[in-house]
Amino acid sequence: MDSSFRKLEKLENNKNGTVKQVLLDGCVPFSHQVAGHKCGINNTGVLQHPDGTILKQLQAPPRGPREMNFYTQVAKMNPRHYLYLKLEDVTRRFFRPCIMDVKIGRRSYDPFASSDKREEQISKYPLMEEIGFLLLGMRVYQIDSDSYIAHDQLYGRSLGKDTIKNGLTRFFHNGQELQRHAVSLIISKIRSILRWFESQTQLHFYASSLLLVYEGSPHTINESRHEPADPGTEHQQGEPQSNSNNPHEALSFQSSLRHSHPYCHVVQHERNANGKCGGSVKEKDAEIGKGDKKQFGQEEAVEVKMIDFAHVFPSNCPDESYMYGLRNLLSTLEQILKD
Repeated sequence: MDSSFRKLEKLENNKNGTVKQVLLDGCVPFSHQVAGHKCGINNTGVLQHPDGTILKQLQAPPRGPREMNFYTQVAKMNPRHYLYLKLEDVTRRFFRPCIMDVKIGRRSYDPFASSDKREEQISKYPLMEEIGFLLLGMRVYQIDSDSYIAHDQLYGRSLGKDTIKNGLTRFFHNGQELQRHAVSLIISKIRSILRWFESQTQLHFYASSLLLVYEGSPHTINESRHEPADPGTEHQQGEPQSNSNNPHEALSFQSSLRHSHPYCHVVQHERNANGKCGGSVKEKDAEIGKGDKKQFGQEEAVEVKMIDFAHVFPSNCPDESYMYGLRNLLSTLEQILKD
């Protein structure tokens, strides 16, 4: 973008008097999205720029400015007035990315939420306090049909203590078999995130998520990059996906939190992950930016990123709520491998 203040959309009046939204600069709705705000009358959703990066529309105050402030503080950047957070795309190096957004923590409201907001969030998923995580959405590549199936947050909220493992298992099944290698590699990356949380007392994260990605295509090694599977072949499971608090943006704290784990680093680009009109946001490390041209190793076949930072607050004690969610998620994934 040539200007930080450039507006990326406009409204055009048609001859019949109706108003049509037009996206500028060649931006299009991002096709890989499992949760978050999508294209609509009052929302552009997450957009994909022609340069391959992702544009996330800044939320209304106080969430939007607070999230932008978090990024600028971590990156040690001078504050600017962006309408969008532009993050790098972590799914770009995958041929058939399978993507899941998992909200982490025992509560999805921050300490400054009103009593009405707290009640609203609790009522959406009363088991959050006990389970410690919520499946907000997933998109899974199916080998036989060369298409995706998707589940939204309503599906995630339907899962109880006895069915949450089945919900997670569905994410790792390609229609033929369970992708056990992906489960194992993702467990390893989540353990690294947990170790970082066990050592840090600077921040508490509320309504934040992990974005899990693994390669769904069995034909990725020694082959050139495939064209993405047609989003139109996606089969949505359950109700239409409703808006969640955020698209997803994967971040890393490598500037002010130099001791942090490798699954968080600050870049000024963003990305997203679902099916029809909007996006889930993720990032990739600088060296992974060359991933389109190199072969997949085992570690490159999966990605785990922290995303959604509109409710991050300073602290002087460990984030027990987030760690509780990580440990329960790890325990459930480990049980999947044992079965």
